[in-house]
Amino acid sequence: MLDQINPQLIQDLEGAREAIIHILNIVEDMKQETIALREENQRLRDEINRLKGEQGKPTIKASKKPKDHSSEKERKKGEASPKRSKRRPHSEVEIDREEKIRFPREALPKDAEFKGYEAVIVQDVVLKTDNIRFQKEKWYSASEKRTYIAPLPKGYEGQFGPSVRSLVLTLYYAGGMSEAKIIEFIQQIGVNLSKGIVSTWLSGKTEVWQQEADDILIAGLGSSSWQHIDDTGTRVNGVNHYCHILCNPFYTAYATRARKDRLTVIAVLQNSERLVYLFNATTSAWFTRFGLPQWVQQHLATWPQDVLLDEDKVTALLAGELSERLNQQQLARIREAGALTAYNAQDRYPIIPILVSDDAPQFRYLTYEQMLCWVHEGRHYKKLTPHVAYHQQILDTFLTQFWEFYHLLQAYRANPDSDRADTLRTTFDRIFSQTTAYEQLNLRLAKTLAHKARLLVVLDHPEVPLHNNPAELGARQRVRKRDVSFGPRSESGRVAWDVFMTVAETAKKLGVSFYEYVFDRVSQRHHMPALADIIRSRGHPPAT
Repeated sequence: MLDQINPQLIQDLEGAREAIIHILNIVEDMKQETIALREENQRLRDEINRLKGEQGKPTIKASKKPKDHSSEKERKKGEASPKRSKRRPHSEVEIDREEKIRFPREALPKDAEFKGYEAVIVQDVVLKTDNIRFQKEKWYSASEKRTYIAPLPKGYEGQFGPSVRSLVLTLYYAGGMSEAKIIEFIQQIGVNLSKGIVSTWLSGKTEVWQQEADDILIAGLGSSSWQHIDDTGTRVNGVNHYCHILCNPFYTAYATRARKDRLTVIAVLQNSERLVYLFNATTSAWFTRFGLPQWVQQHLATWPQDVLLDEDKVTALLAGELSERLNQQQLARIREAGALTAYNAQDRYPIIPILVSDDAPQFRYLTYEQMLCWVHEGRHYKKLTPHVAYHQQILDTFLTQFWEFYHLLQAYRANPDSDRADTLRTTFDRIFSQTTAYEQLNLRLAKTLAHKARLLVVLDHPEVPLHNNPAELGARQRVRKRDVSFGPRSESGRVAWDVFMTVAETAKKLGVSFYEYVFDRVSQRHHMPALADIIRSRGHPPAT
């Protein structure tokens, strides 16, 4: 690394400055490498001690808070602070009963005159049992040799009514309570509830709710020109899975799958567990885009065209010469091309025009446009940890430029203009093409510059947000859920988590009470409109 520096060749101040800059970058790299080696050395020591039956170095939390890589402070700078949500005014509170309060007559003077009433609204709840003994009529027909028994009212199944079932679902999926605490709470009210019954309510008989969640996804995908996407981990019966989150301002949908590759995401966009594939002229364009060899494309042209193929059929077609001569990445690209062609050819689930996401590779090629999250991009720079004070100054100066440009984009969204768009493109090039004395920053700048087209989609589509926070907030709900309940313990539980969290989070966005909605469905009253219908009434479908 020091081969480029020869003190004998330094003849002027500029040469000395270049040598110092080079040395400082070497120091920066060596410092970071030393820290990494120390951490690895400690891990190896701990492992050796563990194999010897001893204990490793204890984990002691630092007294100082770890470095914050969040960019919320910079992102919100200059924005108007959101108004705090206040309680509903008393005029909107539904009155359940009225009670007149008399003033003690003995405390009134003799000349006191009655002037009416002064209303005071007090909110309260009543937690008590509502146990019912139904006397069902029983009839017997001698001619038919058959007994007729009056059925229970709609919504009553077994030994429990719709209210307690709705309350359990609400506490678990919207209230974030654990199953054990829910049982304890319900029993405190006086309801004799068992663990088996609660488990059945939480993860069994979800077919109707699966249809609700599917309708929400279809309506949500068609309600705006962009969608947010992200994923987070979820363990299913102790095995690592990934929860995929799709959302926009009108809905949030969850889908837990074993993988998070591009094929899985394509299936999630169609709410499917298994993909179908389609090969035709459109697929050939994908083959070219993915850089598949010409002989492979000629071979694939002999496959069945314009016919939907399932997973088993494609696996059989890939066997033989293709599987022997191609690597796993190339085989995956063939599947992706067929899956993308089938996805864009189907008409049940609206095709997403623009996807807002981070720069994870599985999100590429899925939609016509991909808008990268500026907050994620800023996070890469905040993760740089310069140890040289000079480099820290350079980084601080750049971060100021970064967030100033971000706020210019925000202003453009509020008032788009073609001339301003051209100016912003020029400004982007100037900021991210610069070369600084901090080499690690230069490497990061080159990566951002390569993302220019996907970071500046907003200039052509100013309605699209600059960040992916809605999807991250949706993921945070799953994280909180798994912190309390760890994860579903069965396949039926996995489906139930996705379905009910989809309904719960969508209801919250639409301002609908999740408890009232669940009770309406469990009691089979169906007085409330479907969440999917509300989304369609409020959304703004993108132009074709």
